[in-house]
Amino acid sequence: MSTTSRITLVMNLLPLLFSVALVGSVQCTVPLRSFKISENVTYDCIDIYKQPGLDHSLLKNHTIQMKPSLSRHELKNQTSNNKTYKKDIECPYGTIPVLRNTKEFNSKAQLLAAKYFNPLSADSPGTHIAGVKQHGGPYHGIEAKFNAYNLNIGEDQASYSQMYLGSGHYGEVNFISTGMMINPGIFGDGRLWTYGFWMGKGGKGCYNMACPGFVQVSNVVPLVKPMYLKPGEPASLQWAIHQDEQTRNWWIIQMSPYTYIGYWPKELFYLMDNGATMVGVGGVVQASPSGLSPPMGNGKFPAKGPLRSAMFSNVEVLYSKYEKGKINAFPIVELLDSSRCYGLRIGKRVRFWTSPLGYFFNYGGPGGISCGV
Repeated sequence: MSTTSRITLVMNLLPLLFSVALVGSVQCTVPLRSFKISENVTYDCIDIYKQPGLDHSLLKNHTIQMKPSLSRHELKNQTSNNKTYKKDIECPYGTIPVLRNTKEFNSKAQLLAAKYFNPLSADSPGTHIAGVKQHGGPYHGIEAKFNAYNLNIGEDQASYSQMYLGSGHYGEVNFISTGMMINPGIFGDGRLWTYGFWMGKGGKGCYNMACPGFVQVSNVVPLVKPMYLKPGEPASLQWAIHQDEQTRNWWIIQMSPYTYIGYWPKELFYLMDNGATMVGVGGVVQASPSGLSPPMGNGKFPAKGPLRSAMFSNVEVLYSKYEKGKINAFPIVELLDSSRCYGLRIGKRVRFWTSPLGYFFNYGGPGGISCGV
């Protein structure tokens, strides 16, 4: 199996973990403060130096990096506004928010993840993708502005949008992705949630903070959180995955309002020390065991006009010398494995309000019972 096939296989297998990878961790210290933002969602403010992410065996001597080492203009938010953002969570200085969860669930999540997540196994049945990717590199990051919608998703289904990067070599794969997902079976509701995923040395990894590895540094913006939507309106996200030029850690950065959320330490990976060999964006769904595939995007096929379906725009990549460029500056590969149920449209955007020129990627579709294996 080629390296490209292995990395694509990782993308196909990601939904398998949705059934077991509920975010959170067991708090081993007494929280200094807690925030209950809805009936079933509570964040505990934990000492940043006692957070569960540092319990990984490869991080015994790790020193927390509080922010990226260089304030280069590539990492700065290009959007200037005076909008005030409501803060649902604001942990005291020196603490970070951790989604409350149970020991029993995390143990089960890690056990099932180790059992089912194997990048060399067969493709995941019922998984469908619509998006674009680029091979080559080395890539040191990817950034995008994208939206997602509330959808009617079954408890045994998943639908999400993601940006990702990774590398593969002789059967081993290192991989990072982040975005928004809907999975009632995990979260107990049909809301969109932000998420992060990593797979590193020895095929080990997990979603969010279901296992040690991710180091949270923001006291306001957690890696995983529910998105609050008005009826008929999409949720918008502008995040970035960037490799620090000095430490080689992989950062998750919220671009608006500009926030360093946290990072996966370089110690977790061995194929991405000098960057990744693939980057991409798109939508993914996981069908139920009955074969019924859920909707993707806004549940409609892409139509003429960038605002008529779910969209990725301003997709930019940090290339070999950390120079930023549009993903379409070099050849891209289109991914669409079920045109019967989903669609992909690539268009060039004219100057639109304050948005810059560039390409956009519309994706989505209604799903159905005959979308293919």
